[in-house]
Amino acid sequence: MKLYAIESGNFKLDGGAMFGVVPKTIWNRTNPADSNNLIDIAARLLLIEEGSRLILIDTGMGNKQSDKFFGYYSLWGDYSIDKSLAQHGFHRDDITDVFLTHLHFDHSGGAINWNADRTGYETAFKNAKYWSNDKHWDWAVNPNDREKASFLKENILPIQESGQLSFITRPENDLLAKSELDFGIFFADGHTEKQMIPLIDYQGKKIAYVADLLPTAGHIPLPYVMGYDTRPLLTLKEKEKFLKTAADENYYLLLGHDAHNQIITVQNTDKGVRLNEVFRCEDIF
Repeated sequence: MKLYAIESGNFKLDGGAMFGVVPKTIWNRTNPADSNNLIDIAARLLLIEEGSRLILIDTGMGNKQSDKFFGYYSLWGDYSIDKSLAQHGFHRDDITDVFLTHLHFDHSGGAINWNADRTGYETAFKNAKYWSNDKHWDWAVNPNDREKASFLKENILPIQESGQLSFITRPENDLLAKSELDFGIFFADGHTEKQMIPLIDYQGKKIAYVADLLPTAGHIPLPYVMGYDTRPLLTLKEKEKFLKTAADENYYLLLGHDAHNQIITVQNTDKGVRLNEVFRCEDIF
């Protein structure tokens, strides 16, 4: 098995929304805001090369939305999926599986592109199976008013229409020892219904792609919950369970949204679970 970090692009989000009830005087220490109260955000993906399979975890925002849409998110840097794949010797047509942790636009937008004459949409990875789960899919295609702006139909419905959609089999509990893609999954409902956190065994290490369960290293303390989460009290419980296990078993946490910290470990302290070490992806992969 080989792992690769795929940088799909950077953007900015409101720091207050990212930290919910936590005061700016506190979160600004770890995630400094600009003059517009915006903090740096990454869209870092994970690519797994395993035998004949090439599995991409999440797809970022993509590039098909309007300039007005992207203007809300202050895009910065020059990363893209294609550039990042090419740096590792791959092309998007090589991808065999696309695993979507959840279907919010900043995780699924890159799954679908405009067709050649911009009259409709097509899958961005034409040779891949796209993986979601049935409960989250139903949640996304019948969105509640709170999340409707994050579940964009042009990112979601064309996957099903293409015939490339598959569903992960969910277990009775929230931890699946092995999925159809041969890695474990932690199911989390606080941010959105049945978000999937991949747990990958890699050279004696456990690598967790933590998606929106832990957006940045600054979100480690339990009450530091995003304003975007639909069930913040449930997020508290899920973070507590997950981070305690991560500390006890020395998980390496790949942060998809932290523009400045790529991989971290956590440790148990008198104040609860806290940051331990910070690594570059190339230090671990």
